[in-house]
Amino acid sequence: MNLKRTNNGILKRPDMRPKERSNIRVFAGRMVYTLKRYLYWYGSGVKFAHKKEDIIHYKEVISQHQTPLIRKLRKVDMWLQQNKITNLRIGIERINGLVLYPGETFSYWKQIGKPRKKDGFVEGMVLFYGGFKPGIGGGLCQLSNLIYWMTLHTPLTIVERWRHSYDVFPDADRTQPFGSGATCSYNYIDLQIKNETSQPMQLYLYLTETDLVGEWRSTEAIEDRYEVYEKEHYIQQEYWGGYTRHNQIYRRRYGHSGVLLNDEFVAENHAVMMYEPLLESKANS
Repeated sequence: MNLKRTNNGILKRPDMRPKERSNIRVFAGRMVYTLKRYLYWYGSGVKFAHKKEDIIHYKEVISQHQTPLIRKLRKVDMWLQQNKITNLRIGIERINGLVLYPGETFSYWKQIGKPRKKDGFVEGMVLFYGGFKPGIGGGLCQLSNLIYWMTLHTPLTIVERWRHSYDVFPDADRTQPFGSGATCSYNYIDLQIKNETSQPMQLYLYLTETDLVGEWRSTEAIEDRYEVYEKEHYIQQEYWGGYTRHNQIYRRRYGHSGVLLNDEFVAENHAVMMYEPLLESKANS
């Protein structure tokens, strides 16, 4: 949801009051969008990345990031996080080593495929309309979040990314700006990245005992460096009684010797808060 301007030029935020939808409507909508995504994958003419290569050919680390596998989350059973690690391991097996050649596009879900129990995926935590529930493949959003954040620190182009509509947990131990992740849900809430550079890029992913780790690598070093930050962050109480959270994500690109080359808008985030703002203040104190 983007901010819209009224006739007098004043910015108007979207109405974010949560809307209840029937199970039938949710199911029908999911089927329609799933079919449209399959048609896009196989009929759009987009060249999707699919080839993997040995990591030895890609020695230059362009971007690296890691996130903890286990977090202490209120009201979340620990077995859901343990199962998440199983799902991440399978997801990594399907993506690790993938090469994104110039002109190709990486599709998160096209590469991973549908999470199915028969393929080893288990129930993990799935965010659902401001809450969470067990779901096959739950926890794979941590992998899409990681890839998105790493990509913001490379010259690759993000062509599709979805933000979270709900802010479910307080900012305890948060090290990145609010809204700097990429939610995912098979198959149409996807993360897609295009290589518009002149050199191939490879995804290298693995698990340690405590963290999910990822790298974008290439055959040649890239001199440019990137800094991601937020602007216009605020929390507001709405007329319907709840709270919403908003910000904008920007990115600075630095060239040789630290010269600022560009400062660009990346994304705008709006989310319904599922906790009292006071909890966030306590978490950050």
